[in-house]
Amino acid sequence: MGGDVLSQSEVENLLSAMDGDVGQAAPAESPAFAPAPPRPREKVSVYDFKRPERVGKEQMRALQTMHEGFGRNFGAALSALLRTIVEAKLTSVDQLTYSEFVFSLENPTCFNLINADPLEGQLILDINPSILFPIIDRLLGGKTASSPPARRPLTEIELRLVSRITGLFLKEMQNAWENVVHLELEVDRVESNPQLVQIIPANEVVVLISFELTISETRGMVNLCIPFNSIERISNKLTSNSWISYSKRPPTAESIQMLSDRVADAPVEMVVEMANTNITTADLIGLRVGDIIATEKDINDPLLISVEGKPKFSAKPGQYKGRKAIEIINPLEEHHVQLTEADAPKQNPQQAAG
Repeated sequence: MGGDVLSQSEVENLLSAMDGDVGQAAPAESPAFAPAPPRPREKVSVYDFKRPERVGKEQMRALQTMHEGFGRNFGAALSALLRTIVEAKLTSVDQLTYSEFVFSLENPTCFNLINADPLEGQLILDINPSILFPIIDRLLGGKTASSPPARRPLTEIELRLVSRITGLFLKEMQNAWENVVHLELEVDRVESNPQLVQIIPANEVVVLISFELTISETRGMVNLCIPFNSIERISNKLTSNSWISYSKRPPTAESIQMLSDRVADAPVEMVVEMANTNITTADLIGLRVGDIIATEKDINDPLLISVEGKPKFSAKPGQYKGRKAIEIINPLEEHHVQLTEADAPKQNPQQAAG
């Protein structure tokens, strides 16, 4: 049993031998056990829980396209009102919280609260004083020269003048939204301090649509704020872009056939003129059953057929299956129609014969 026990020196020799074997075997390891290459770092997007992206990208694109056309129309309407060139350009369509929108505005400003039936809640139209006061000066006969804007609330007279601007804005906005929903827009009230108006919670998401107005050398911003809860019920209509290019879509064979079928079924009035003449009022009052009225129209002359009051065909009278009928001879040409209408009043009056 004593021979089976290793001495301390033998144990140390065995350990050193094992260390040597491991050091020699390491380079001969299989490639399968080689360390894996580091994975590429994945792109991480930052998500801010204070600013949730509640409005989809497709809805934002639809709002942007819709208000680009609105900006051009509003600029043209404002140019006609001010009798000077006004450029209205859409600068951004963003979503942010209501508190961020309110604290980004100047104080005082022109802060319009707008009722937009059937949408829930209210919309906000903010007009920057830097462009508003030059517009008021222009309406009063002044110039639109760039000058430091007055930092004060609007007077009663100025509010009446501004209502003309907001009226144009709401009218063009109603036209721009017509293909999505019919809006009944009206200004509820006008405030000067936006921080005192709390129509929705401070952390509620809003869509901010900003326009830049340019009159001569004067520039200023006009902001339209749409709370998300106002358009949440109609968001499905904003996800489809079919209404954007509806008017530009070329007609197809199916649409042409459908339109032709509907027009073909539309009733029209057809009148056949047998003859015409003039009589005096005294003769008209004295007419009795059996009286004969003479005309200059020959029995062999063709009759005139009018469709919706317009002469269209010439025909001859007859019978068909025991009923009075007319047979169309030919359609009237344009110059013949004009001559017929011109010659009609020139017929000589014929007195009634008993």
